[in-house]
Amino acid sequence: MKLAILGGSFNPVHNGHLHLAEMVRTAFSYDRIILIPAYRSPFKLGAGGPSPADRLDMLSASVTGIPWIGIDDCEIRREGVSFTIDTIDYIYDRYRPGAKPGLILGDDLAANFFQWRRASEIAEKTDIIIARRTKHEKIDFPYPYRDLNNTRLDISSNMIRELIQGRSAWRFLVPPSVRRIIEAGRLYGCQEDAVEPDVQAAEGGARGEGASEPAPCGSSGHPSWETIVRIEEEVRNTLSQPRFLHSRNTALLSWDLCGRYGLDRQAGYLAGIGHDICKSCSDDKLVALALADGQRMSKLEKKKPSLLHGRAAAVLLKQRFGIHNNDILEAVRLHTIGGVNMGDLGKVLYIADKLEVSRRDVDPVLRELCSSAGLEELFAAVLDNTVAYLRSQDTDISYGTIRLLAAMQKRKKS
Repeated sequence: MKLAILGGSFNPVHNGHLHLAEMVRTAFSYDRIILIPAYRSPFKLGAGGPSPADRLDMLSASVTGIPWIGIDDCEIRREGVSFTIDTIDYIYDRYRPGAKPGLILGDDLAANFFQWRRASEIAEKTDIIIARRTKHEKIDFPYPYRDLNNTRLDISSNMIRELIQGRSAWRFLVPPSVRRIIEAGRLYGCQEDAVEPDVQAAEGGARGEGASEPAPCGSSGHPSWETIVRIEEEVRNTLSQPRFLHSRNTALLSWDLCGRYGLDRQAGYLAGIGHDICKSCSDDKLVALALADGQRMSKLEKKKPSLLHGRAAAVLLKQRFGIHNNDILEAVRLHTIGGVNMGDLGKVLYIADKLEVSRRDVDPVLRELCSSAGLEELFAAVLDNTVAYLRSQDTDISYGTIRLLAAMQKRKKS
């Protein structure tokens, strides 16, 4: 995995940020750009100033359905002042990049880079990329770096905040989804009478209100990106922020693993983004949805209805979003307990759910295997690790998981 990091306050995220991310990716052939919002904005906020959670929500909304952009809230979770070297060490630990990660800096920040904590170590551990924000010529920089001869968009978060507070034109400087969040939350002093009613009505379908149904995918075809975006919006609006980021990170890892193992990447992304869509449902709703698949409830599922969220999610994806791809539905249905005859996509989702980067206390050996092992070897290792953990916690293990484990052990012996 070849990745680069773009940090900042993203207060708010705007089209210039996303344009810069795309230019870096295309110029230097990165697989993924990781956007990392700072915990505390360096700017003074006016009326309606957003919390870190608001900024993270806007950032998440801005990259819906874009598998080459990741979002990591590590600095928000750390709170306080985050130092770049700490974030770099975190990236190495969680992402296991195959090469030095890129570190994207604007030329305005590069001038004082020597004052950063452990600047020389940052320069040693990363490939620094300097983008043009204020200068046209190359800058005097004491460390090796790549010069991004980028197109400069004259947009800044500070300018957008001032335009909003001054009730001037700002809406088309940010992605539409970000504009809706700012308007709905009256962020940055956005006034109620400044929201255009006809714009709200025309774009109401973006969150599902009045939207026409996207064409469902066939039983063997992969889903459209229109459908994936709609599902991701539903997940973001339904689940807590940590649960949504888990779902999106699962989708990204599923995308990566499907690419490595020759599987449908769009199917992997959809299975990942939708696997926990029912996590916030009540027990009664989980039971009602799960039973719609025609299968009975096990004793353990009756005792612990939360185990039904995979079955419920598969039903919901089929009923509400028109997903009929059997590989996707099986993967989502079995991602919690597994199944003896589960297919390759199901194994990928099971792995991604357990190893995605926001998961804490993941065995480093498994993270290493995730970047090198074959599918069967990796799946067996993750399954063994999961069962061992459940047993150490004296947690009930489902009959489906026990049967799957026995089948995998039998295959090893043969």
